[in-house]
Amino acid sequence: MKITDVECHILLVPEVDKDATSSAQDDIVVLIHTDEGITGIGETDVSPQIAKAAIETPGTHTMGLGLKEMLLGENPLEPQRLWEKLYTGSAMNGRRGAVICAMGALDMALWDICGKAAGKPCWQLMGEARPDPITPYASLQPTGRSFEEYRDSLVAWAVRAKEFGFTAGKMEVTLSGPYHHSGLNEPDERMTEVVAACRAAVGPEFVMMVDVQYTWDDVDVALRTLNDWREFDIYFVETPLQIDNLEGYARLHHEAPMPIAAGEWQNTRFEFADLMDIGLVDVAQPDVGRVGGLTEALRVCQMAAERNRRIVPHCWKTGIGIAASAHLAAVTPHCPYIEFLPARLCDSLLRKELVEDELQIEGGVLPLPKKPGLGIELNAAALGRFKVS
Repeated sequence: MKITDVECHILLVPEVDKDATSSAQDDIVVLIHTDEGITGIGETDVSPQIAKAAIETPGTHTMGLGLKEMLLGENPLEPQRLWEKLYTGSAMNGRRGAVICAMGALDMALWDICGKAAGKPCWQLMGEARPDPITPYASLQPTGRSFEEYRDSLVAWAVRAKEFGFTAGKMEVTLSGPYHHSGLNEPDERMTEVVAACRAAVGPEFVMMVDVQYTWDDVDVALRTLNDWREFDIYFVETPLQIDNLEGYARLHHEAPMPIAAGEWQNTRFEFADLMDIGLVDVAQPDVGRVGGLTEALRVCQMAAERNRRIVPHCWKTGIGIAASAHLAAVTPHCPYIEFLPARLCDSLLRKELVEDELQIEGGVLPLPKKPGLGIELNAAALGRFKVS
């Protein structure tokens, strides 16, 4: 089998809100075609225009090659070998950042081809099935231009997620810092009020995570608030500090009353080595597209197992990435949860319409994927409607 073409589709929802910190408004969908009629599908969470350029721009020398030109004519059934070829051949332009994200979309599509060619779901080609089902958590983003609207919106989403069948949820509590896209700038005590309201609404049995989205730039300030949350039984707090403050993350590991999670932006296993060995994060959160695809995500999962850390993948795009996360979790026993938001519980048009979902919550869990490849099918009408180039 040989790769004959690589297509890049840039998608954008109408009326993009540039003040919102949400990458669910755009996407790049990558299709890898073969001479045997099998097409693989992938996506990544980065600027679609930049990713497209990284894939399609031809190289001018042997260490700055284009990703597409390195794949054409290759055997798609060797994703690990092709990952190394792409990483080395693009090294002067890549190694980290957008080029690795673009590689992630391509690698995802290659694994999709492998599964389809074998007539098996991808996870069966990656390892042994975990002993227990995959447990999803609802990732909840509130709305509101006042503190009260924000708090009440998040509480309502949490209650709705529980009614939907979720046993766990992550509350976005971002009232200041770089991600405060609701325009709020509230003191940290107000964050505690929101966390308390959510815990009261969902009850003590519901597993509750909190995402504060890099809100603090000082460890001591962060600890003052996190220590106030001891009574709320928080499963983890996500990205409390700027991600490059690894020494600060290490202090939080030692001093915060709950586990600390991070990793949504990390590219490659090398950045995760720093995050786990220097930053000492308790929960590593590789995004399959951003980390470099399923090939690299599997390596990160192995690293986490060796260090006795948990894996909880980040995913904030469409059903393509969600499917990839599920296949990753299927062979990762130390992955207690995956980020999963059914189309009916979100307002992203791309999430609602781009993919016909196979994954459905049954009794609070997700059965292992059964269809060949990633097990997803694109909605051609939606792909055409949202495509801008």
